Amino acid sequence: MLYPSIDKLLTIVDSKYKLVHVASIRSKQMLENHHYQMAENQYKNKRTIGRALEELEHGLIKVVTKNEE
Repeated sequence: MLYPSIDKLLTIVDSKYKLVHVASIRSKQMLENHHYQMAENQYKNKRTIGRALEELEHGLIKVVTKNEE
């Protein structure tokens, strides 16, 4: 089973496309800056894309739409 669950993530982000977009941006930031918002031993995933999804699930990433700016 994949962690975190897609169903749980879709309660945070309103579409799969936005979820992929946000996770890919955060994953690239992790690769470029080596900055993680949690301690590395707290992540269940080893890859940055999974870690980005975990950060989203834990509320460490806030998704802002144009209307909310």
